Amino acid sequence: MQDVYVVAVGMIPFGKYPDKGIKDLTAMVMRNLLDRSPVSQDQIEAAWMANAGWGMSAGQHCIRGQVALAPLGIGEIPIMNVENACAGGSSAFHGAWLGVAAGAYDVALAVGAEKTFVPRDADAETRKRSFNSFLAGTDVEVTTKMIEMMQAEAEEKRRQLEQSGEVKKGEGGGARSPFMDIYSMASRAHMSRYGTTQRQLAVIAAKNHYHGSLNPDAQYRMTMTVEEVLNDRLVSHPLTRAMCAPMGDGAAAAILVSAAYLKRLADARPVKVRASVLASGSTKPANQAKIAARKAYDKAGVGPDDIDTAEVHDATAFGELAQTEHLGFCKEGEGGPYAESGATTLGGARPVNPSGGLECRGHPIGATGLAQIAEIVYQLRGDAGPRQVENARLGLTENGGGFIGTGEAAIAIHIFEGPPRANRQRS
Repeated sequence: MQDVYVVAVGMIPFGKYPDKGIKDLTAMVMRNLLDRSPVSQDQIEAAWMANAGWGMSAGQHCIRGQVALAPLGIGEIPIMNVENACAGGSSAFHGAWLGVAAGAYDVALAVGAEKTFVPRDADAETRKRSFNSFLAGTDVEVTTKMIEMMQAEAEEKRRQLEQSGEVKKGEGGGARSPFMDIYSMASRAHMSRYGTTQRQLAVIAAKNHYHGSLNPDAQYRMTMTVEEVLNDRLVSHPLTRAMCAPMGDGAAAAILVSAAYLKRLADARPVKVRASVLASGSTKPANQAKIAARKAYDKAGVGPDDIDTAEVHDATAFGELAQTEHLGFCKEGEGGPYAESGATTLGGARPVNPSGGLECRGHPIGATGLAQIAEIVYQLRGDAGPRQVENARLGLTENGGGFIGTGEAAIAIHIFEGPPRANRQRS
C-alpha cells in the first residue's frame, strides 16, 4: 500500500437550505473545494459520493453520485455510491483512500451531501419520511420493538422529574429521532455505573457551543453556559436540546492523491493519512469502537497520548463523553471528570471537537464524516483561525453510523499528520 495525502478539503456552512436540493449542495461544495485545490476537476480519476436520505426524501434511491456530479461535468470516471448512515462521509473517504493506497488511482474525490431539515409546516407524510430515514439507520425490525420500551422508560423518568420539581410539567419528549432515545438510555446506564452526572454532559455541550461560536461554518454559533444547557428543553433524560445535534443540511468534500502524484503539485501543503480504519459493529459484547481505535493507532504507529486534537461523533454530548473513553484519551468511566478538567477545551491538553462538533457544527448525515476530516486538515495546516489548536501535528477523526443494538453499526477512524511546520500556514 502506498502513502496517501489530502491536498484539498472543502465544506459549506451547515444549516437550513429549504430552497436547495442535493444537486445544489453538491455544486456549492465542489466550488468551495476546487477554489482551494492544487488539483483541477479534470484530474480527478474516481469519486466516492456519500448520502443517506435522498432516496427516502425524494425517491433518488440509486446512482446518487452520478446524478449529483454529472451536472458539474464530472462523469465517465468511476463513481461509487456510499450509504453507511452517519458514517457515510468517512466511509466515502475510506473508499477514496483505499483506491489511491492500492495504486488504482492517483487522484480521488470523496464528497458527501445531505438534507435533514424538515420545515415546521411540512405535512405529516414528509415528517414520517424524515423519521423513517433515521429509523433506517438501525435494525428496523429490532428497533421498532425497542422504541416503545425506551420511550416508556424515558417518559417515566420525565414524570419522576416533574414530581420532584426538576422539570416543569409537560416539558420534554415530543418529536425526535429514535437515536435520542438510544443515546439517553446509554447515558443513564453510564450514570448508573460510573456516577456520571447530567452537569458533566452540560459541560461538554457548553464547551462545544463555545467552539462552534468560533467556526463560521457551524450551524449553531451562539455560546451557552452550563446552566443554560441544563435549563434548555428536556428531550429525553438526561439530554436537553442543547446537548443534541440539530437537524440541518450541508456538504463537505476532500481530494486525495498518491505520493507519486504529490510530487507534481506545487504549494500543496499535504496532510498525510496515517491510518484509515472502517469497521462494523455487531451483537457481540466487545466494544467495536475500542477495537477499531486500537487498529488505527497500530497502523499509524502512535498512541492516544500522541493525538493533539480530535473530531468525534457527538450526536449528543454523551457521544463525545463515550468516545473520549473508547479512544483512550481517558480511562473507562472517567469521561465526565475528563471533560470537567478542561482538557478537551481549546487551550486544554487535547481539544476535542474544535469545530463545535455535531452538536453545534451540525450533522447533515452524509456530509458529517468529511466535515470532521476538513476540520482536522484546517487544524493541521494552521488554518483554523480563532479556534486553532496550538502546535497541532497529529489529528484524529471518529465517525459512527447507525446502531446495531446500542452499539455503532459502522465505525470509521482516521489519523492524520500535518505538513512540515514551515508549510502549515500561508502568509
